[in-house]
Amino acid sequence: MSERTQVGIIGAGPAGLLLAHLLHCEGIEAVILERRSRAYVEGRIRAGVLERITADLMARIGVDERLKEEGLPHDGVNLASDGRLIHIDIAGLTGRHVIVYGQTEVTHDLIEAANARGIRIIWEAEDVAIHDAQGDSPWLSYRITDGEHRLDVDFIAGCDGYHGVSRPAMPAGLLQNAEREYPFGWLGILADVPPCNHELIYANHERGFALASMRSPTRSRYYIQVPLDENIDEWPDDRLWDELAIRLGEDAAANMVRGPAIEKSIAPLRSFVAAPMRAGRLFTAGDAAHIVPPTGAKGLNLAASDVAYLSDALIAFYKRGDPSGIEGYSDKALSRVWKAVRFSWWFTNLMHRFPETGRFERAMQIAELDYIAGSKAAMTAMAENYVGLPL
Repeated sequence: MSERTQVGIIGAGPAGLLLAHLLHCEGIEAVILERRSRAYVEGRIRAGVLERITADLMARIGVDERLKEEGLPHDGVNLASDGRLIHIDIAGLTGRHVIVYGQTEVTHDLIEAANARGIRIIWEAEDVAIHDAQGDSPWLSYRITDGEHRLDVDFIAGCDGYHGVSRPAMPAGLLQNAEREYPFGWLGILADVPPCNHELIYANHERGFALASMRSPTRSRYYIQVPLDENIDEWPDDRLWDELAIRLGEDAAANMVRGPAIEKSIAPLRSFVAAPMRAGRLFTAGDAAHIVPPTGAKGLNLAASDVAYLSDALIAFYKRGDPSGIEGYSDKALSRVWKAVRFSWWFTNLMHRFPETGRFERAMQIAELDYIAGSKAAMTAMAENYVGLPL
């Protein structure tokens, strides 16, 4: 079976869904192919800190009702080290704030709105393949329960993550990959308990990094740094709560409410960028093009900025016949990507213990934290990057 649309989007995560909505609002047709089921996609536990830019894009497409009602605006963030708490007044320093609203909720809202607007999402599309993306007539093939299908398109947006088909479909020898794998992971616990602080706490402790976060006033997300080969079975809930209390400090521990884990997992950390993000009529966006460690809460937000650039480029092409945005998409997106990668790399190095961390390295971390605590300029730089650089 064969059909045609203007833009074929691979992946029904936030990047693909947001792109489809941005195009739909301008009368541009798109079809999303997703290899997983809707239940699987909506059930994935992911990040929960939205930059103002991401929230503004949700408002731009008119899918921010629940975000406004249930999202938690945060005017600041905290750095903990050696028993002290350094407060970064994000709102006071930048005039903006971040919003805590789970990626699971963002995805749910975008899917519900897509169904209401008639944006097609083809779930459980297997064996998706990209054809003739370097020519004038690209197309996608895929298989669902009723057989093989063909989707003819003008452009292909690869929003299918690190393990998707889009990046490998780039011409051989074109991509230049830059990668840093970190020698530890994050052991996370999600629990239906109130958070220990009304803002996030990032802790640098001699036993390793810890993070106190939340998804709502009644659901908390905590993390600790562990070796990559750690066995999660060796971390029953009580042991994990005890370790969090030690690393986060006495004040946080005093306000910590313990509860059974809803979800517990260990995630590796890496920095990865594959450039360019365009080849012919194929574009990559989000995790298909880049990965950042979660320390800076940039993954979802970078995906949002990618599709903001890409949608503007496609809208200019279809509405005004202007191809300049398409031709400049990769450079424009990568300029912001690399700044976010730099911040996440810097923040990860500041707050974690590495195998090579000795007296000198520890002294440098303490000196950097002291500088941030005593310098408005340093605090402003931290706040500007955390809240998100402008598009």
